[in-house]
Amino acid sequence: MQSPIKYSITSALGITLATVALEAQEPLTTAAVYQTPPANLAAIVDAPPTPGVSVAPGKDWMLLMHRPSLPPISELAEPELRLAGVRIKPATNGPSRSGWFNGLTLKHITNGTERAVTGVPADGRISDLLWADDGANIAFLVTTADHIELWKADVTSGRAERLTNREVNDTYGASLRWADNSTLIVKLIPEGRGAVPADDGVPTGPTIQQNLGEATPARTYQDMLKNVHDEELFDYYFTAQLASVSLSGALVHLGDPGIFSSINTSPDGRFILVQQRHRPFSYQVPASRFPNLIEVWDRNGNVVHTVADLPLADDIPIGVGSVAEGPRSVSWRSDAAATLSWTEARDGGDVMREAEIRDEVFLLEAPFNTQPTSLVVLAQRFGGVTWGNGEHALVWSWWWRTRNQQGLLVKPNDPSAPGITLFDYSWQDRYNDPGTPVTERSEWGTSILRISDDGHIFLAGNGASAEGDRPFLDRLELATGNTKRLWRSQAPYYERAIDILDSDGMTMLTSRESETEPTNFFVRTLGSGDLHQITDIEHPYPAMLEVSKEMITYSRADGVGLTGTLYLPPDYENRDGPLPTILWAYPTEYKSADAAGQVQGSPYQFTRVGWWSPIPWVLAGYAVFDDPSLPIIGEGDVEPNDTFIDQLVTGARAAIDLLADRGVTDPNRVAIGGHSYGAFMTANLLAHSDLFRAGIARSGAYNRTLTPFGFQAEERKFWEAPEIYFAMSPFMHADKIDEPMLMIHGEADNNSGTFPMQSERMFAAMKGLGGTARLVMLPDESHGYRARESVMHMTWEMTEWLNRYVKDAAPREELTP
Repeated sequence: MQSPIKYSITSALGITLATVALEAQEPLTTAAVYQTPPANLAAIVDAPPTPGVSVAPGKDWMLLMHRPSLPPISELAEPELRLAGVRIKPATNGPSRSGWFNGLTLKHITNGTERAVTGVPADGRISDLLWADDGANIAFLVTTADHIELWKADVTSGRAERLTNREVNDTYGASLRWADNSTLIVKLIPEGRGAVPADDGVPTGPTIQQNLGEATPARTYQDMLKNVHDEELFDYYFTAQLASVSLSGALVHLGDPGIFSSINTSPDGRFILVQQRHRPFSYQVPASRFPNLIEVWDRNGNVVHTVADLPLADDIPIGVGSVAEGPRSVSWRSDAAATLSWTEARDGGDVMREAEIRDEVFLLEAPFNTQPTSLVVLAQRFGGVTWGNGEHALVWSWWWRTRNQQGLLVKPNDPSAPGITLFDYSWQDRYNDPGTPVTERSEWGTSILRISDDGHIFLAGNGASAEGDRPFLDRLELATGNTKRLWRSQAPYYERAIDILDSDGMTMLTSRESETEPTNFFVRTLGSGDLHQITDIEHPYPAMLEVSKEMITYSRADGVGLTGTLYLPPDYENRDGPLPTILWAYPTEYKSADAAGQVQGSPYQFTRVGWWSPIPWVLAGYAVFDDPSLPIIGEGDVEPNDTFIDQLVTGARAAIDLLADRGVTDPNRVAIGGHSYGAFMTANLLAHSDLFRAGIARSGAYNRTLTPFGFQAEERKFWEAPEIYFAMSPFMHADKIDEPMLMIHGEADNNSGTFPMQSERMFAAMKGLGGTARLVMLPDESHGYRARESVMHMTWEMTEWLNRYVKDAAPREELTP
């Protein structure tokens, strides 16, 4: 074997392509151009996205929202501001990386009548769609090259029109709400805002932060404010003017401009619940933790009640479930005309503190001039309320360390009445998940619990079982808690209840799919079994039709049950011999071995393929074992991560043994890969085992000392468990990685903890130690990749790496150490 070739190059176009220690082959190109994968894989990348669906309040119309293909890199390269954890496009005063639609179609659910929504500019980007409560109109935003407009579409005619010439400010939080069927509350760019704050580049002094002895821990956040000029830009772009806009275009300003994180009208439309962020800002935490003024305004913009003015929340204790003190989850009771609801911590917001009561829920009815009423106290952390009526509401609570969730049935009009625990289960125990209560529209158009005249509610769930997921619809009697199954999905289809179309739960809107049929929508009548198809969405990836798919259950060496989905190339048969194989996984923490061993997924679900998926490589001659279970279990007082490495390796070995025993996998030609925490997993498996020939790690974190206040499900600080942080950090074990590893990372990754520096430092370590590694930094990409050029190049990189180091790899015994 020739001596390894070692080099590192950063391209002039910004794509960092660095490779070290390539064996005696022509090195992969480091040319400063985007590459394109083979045509069959490129066709998968370019496959048309399936439309989104929204059902009208009256359940008579369905809105199909058509999505564009992947945007060009030129769009991501447009100027962007990253302020206080939010990314915006200054040219439009809106979000820089959000999804949008390029067309709308209305389809009648009963008679199939279909009409396109017309009038929207051809190059307009549609977003933020909201049905009016009466279903007569749909409000939405249209983004152009340099501003954002407010539009509405008339459902009867399908004609859309712009409502006002004023430009919308869509930088932060929802920017429009229906106040009633003829009026919208909208955030606008303030009149006379002036020029963008200038920065001549000359500092006026140092940027200084200090802490005076108070513990203020924080997880690692990206895109924080950095200096006074950032503060000025945040004020400039995020400040909005609230206004009411009628369907005729009449516009009235409401109150003074502010940085509005939330606007919600009361169910009866008389009041507006307004939340505003204000100074002092922070350079350590995102805007969601800035001081928060919560007020109730009338429809003219006058303050009628102040709920709270909360301080900067930079001292929330570390631990899943720790919260800020003071009112939170402030909202309207959806089954009442104008009643506020909120919760407050009774344990100081600290999950580490021993306490019998964690949270208390309060109510305050208009005109808000009395003392709040305590609705319920909770022994766990508040998780929300599903309102029904004065006699029925479900208050949810949860606790991370036990993975427990409870649903307490209370009487909002009689808080002194004892609550009844209707639901009590582990959310990781999928087999016993009771399902989610079905809701309906109230007289005000809000979402409330659907309660039948004889005192039943309906529950729709995934129906996890040893056979896989089989969605269901149940009816539960509130007086007794007894349930009756009304319907369950039947093989060979995967069908879910989307909505109930009648009062007794006998007619449903469902989504239905199979291994080879994409999701379409149907009206199903229970009893008669009638099924009426509404949509006819075609298969987006014809080349995948003959791919073999099998959901497999197997066991780890210690008996823990595992599940994975195996994909094999078209026309493959065992007599063709074992295949090179890709394992693509993401480890998950559990507090129960029984829950960890439950079957996940359905063998009858349609195979959806996106930029994130390894499945397309089945068309390149690989077996793909997608999402094999890699549970990390810690029962009782044992933390899952105490044995992270051992459990990770044991789970990976079980997957390879399974596939090798079946004869479909060559155990000497297996690649491991994953994204984010899956990348972290990949590097650890390469460092601590010899199970794999190569690895692909996308957008990962490899040095956990850089996330010292916790990561993923790890609640302990670095200083409390330094040995765990060290053992779990593949960076600390880079000298043990003797298999080739491809790292791909977005240069603009804003995910907490996965700084681009993580991949850069991991590559530097492998380079310095003589490892075989390649680092690809994708310009302008975040944690997930969006641009067509980026996804094509990622696909090319993965294909070349897999072919070189897995499919075409020499047998292990022929390699020179």
